Formats: sequence, structure tokens, C-alpha cells
Amino acid sequence: MAITIALLLIIITLLLGLPVPFCFMLSTTFMVITHGYDPSFLLPYGFSQMSSIVLLAIPLFIMVGGMMDRGGIGTSLVNFVDVFVGRIKGGLGVVAVVSCAVFGSISGSCAATLSCIGSIMFPRLRENGYPMGHSAALVSCAAPLGLLIPPSSQMILFAWVGQQSVLACFLATVGPGIVLMILLSILNLIMLRNDPNVNVAPKITFQEKIELLGSRGRKAVPALFMPVIVLGGIYGGIMTPTEAAAVAVLYSIPVGFLIYRGLNRNNFIEVIIETATTTGVVMLMMYCIMMLSRIYVQERLPAMIIAFLTAISSNKYVIMLMINIFMIIIGMIMDDVSAMLLCTPILLPVVVSLGIHPIHFAAIIGTNLGLGNVTPPTAPTLYFGGRMAKTPVSQMMKPAMIFIVFAWLPTLLAVTYIPELALWLPRLVLGGRL
Repeated sequence: MAITIALLLIIITLLLGLPVPFCFMLSTTFMVITHGYDPSFLLPYGFSQMSSIVLLAIPLFIMVGGMMDRGGIGTSLVNFVDVFVGRIKGGLGVVAVVSCAVFGSISGSCAATLSCIGSIMFPRLRENGYPMGHSAALVSCAAPLGLLIPPSSQMILFAWVGQQSVLACFLATVGPGIVLMILLSILNLIMLRNDPNVNVAPKITFQEKIELLGSRGRKAVPALFMPVIVLGGIYGGIMTPTEAAAVAVLYSIPVGFLIYRGLNRNNFIEVIIETATTTGVVMLMMYCIMMLSRIYVQERLPAMIIAFLTAISSNKYVIMLMINIFMIIIGMIMDDVSAMLLCTPILLPVVVSLGIHPIHFAAIIGTNLGLGNVTPPTAPTLYFGGRMAKTPVSQMMKPAMIFIVFAWLPTLLAVTYIPELALWLPRLVLGGRL
């Protein structure tokens, strides 16, 4: 009963708007008072769990995302992608989706992806007659690709909490990310095929396309080289994720200042301050979660959840459906970092007991939390996209629900019930180490 109240305390205080770290601390304090847990045991335990070099990658990737956002690389990426698909009806929407995926592979952040790509694409989409409700919903639903296409801070957190390989977790979300990108692009083309207001750029010859590809490609190379450095270094065994994040920071500074010239002294300092603030909040939240997760283990919460779910059904696939519904709800009321830190220690032992591979679950939880970011009523990414596009949320709801029902949900079901969608790439790269 007490553990149920502790979980309800987190959810209720989050809905009331209490800062997230305090929500977890309140729940921990409740369990300490009601069950007599010794703070002199919990506090050092939380600290010992935090002393991991892997966690240093999180502020570094946050910093990279901020510098890439302000560094001016988004325009060159969008122009490069536009060469391939920008001259078909609805093509600018596809450009936005693919650009979100490419930028996500650089920043690893949903918010940074939406901020950068949205600020570039929304004026272009408006000028070319695209319905802004549709455009805002599309870019908002594509922004969480930044959580799926590696590197991803959420996957670093999952690997740390679940004691899994960061590299394997990165690779697990690539398949779902590609599937989602394709589905969003196809839906966008279908929904706009009969819209007479959507303008189409004039056709160009093959030779002109090659010339355009060359000129825009040269401008995009420094930006596209970033994921090659980060992911190539990690996958090639040259660098750890933390070292790759540090190299990415060192690379992004001259690129932002000298090549794209979007970075200056003022916004560089802003990035440093935002990184420090975000890191402080995340680390405090992680410290509280580590203490709370220890209490969960002591109270045998995973075993209680297994008993509850198996009492409803003994079918593994039905249980996974219920777990997915639970995570979608959590993702709707929490930010992705909080939801990842809460769900991983509770649910990972549950799914492992069902025979689900931990790396497979990394892809499931990553897709779930991305879906939670755009699912009403909370939908923080959806509302942020509406503010950026200066579009009422009421105009976004219908297209957003279409993207959720016919792109996000099929991706979630596919990654849940087709394990190879998540596992084939980690097994290909890591072989017997997985």
C-alpha cells in the first residue's frame, strides 16, 4: 500500500507542477518516514551510483546540442536534404522530417531538434502554402527522432540505470527511428496530395541537381561529419561514449564559430549556462531516483508488478501491451528524462522475467517516451511546436492524431512485437558481445 502511495505522490505532484526532483524527493522522504529506511544508508548509496564516468557524456551531449542549435548548421542541413525530395508535392514536409532525423543524430535532443529545424522550416512551409496546423504537427511529431537516432541522452540514462552497453542501446533505436521517419514522410505526402494551396518548386534537370547537390553538399559536410566522428568513434571502438561526446564538443566550437558563424560570445555563454542548469536538474533528479529505486528493490516492487500483470493475463504479448500503455501514460505526464529514470528500474526486471532482451526493451522504452512527448493531453513537444509555428493547438490536433495513430503507434507495435527491429543492428555490430 505504501509503495502505491509513493508512486501516486510522484504522479500527483507532477500534475500539480512541483519541480520534478522535488517530486521524487518527496516520494523518497515518504518511504523513509513510513518504513524507517536509514538515510545514512540511502544517501551514500545514491552518491555511489552517481560516480560513473558514463554520466559525464550527458552534459557534453547537451552542450553539443545547444551549440549545434545556435551554430547555424540547421540551414545547411535543410538545404542539402531539399535537393533530394524538395521538388515533389508535400516534399518540404519530407525535408522537415528527414532534417529532424539528421539533426537528431548530431544533437541527440528532441527540444534542440524542434527548436532548430522548426525555426528554419516553419517560415518555408508557410510561404509555400502548407497548412500550418499540419506543418506544426508534422515537425513536432518528427522532433522526437532526436531521441531515437543516436547519440541519445535517454539511451545513456537507460544503459546506466540498467547496466547495459551504451553502444548497444544507441544501435537499438536506429531501426525504430528509420521506420518512424519513413511512415511520417509517407503520411505527409498522402495528406497533402490533393491540397491545391501547396506550392511545388519547379523541376530542374539532372545536371542542375548534381550541381546543386555539390554546392549544398560542400556546405553541409562539416555538419554531417559530426555524427561520423561521434558514432564512428564509438562503433569503431576508438572512443567511449564519454570521450566521443568530449570530441564532439571540441569539434562543434570551431564549426559553429568559424564555418557556419552562428555562434558568438553571447550565445556561447548562453549554451554554457543552459547546459549547467539542465545538468544540475538532471543530476539532482538522478540522485533522488537512485535512492527511490533502491527502496523499490527493497520493497520488491518489480515482483509485485509481475504478480499483478500475470494475474490479469499469462500471455507475454498481452503483458507487453499493458506495459506499453503504462509507459505511454507516464510519458504523457512526465518529461522524457524523468520518465526514463522512473520506468527503467521498475520495469526492466519485469520485462527480463518475461524473456525480453534488455536491449530490445531499450528500443521499446525509447519509442514509448518519444510518443509520450507528442500525445495529448500533456504533449510538451506538440505545444512547443505550436508556439514556434504560431499556430493554435486546435488546428494541430487532427493531423497530430493521424501521425500518432498511423506512424507512432505502428512503430511502437512493430518494435514491441518484432524484436529483430531493435536487435538486428546491435547483433550485426557487436556480434557475440550482445
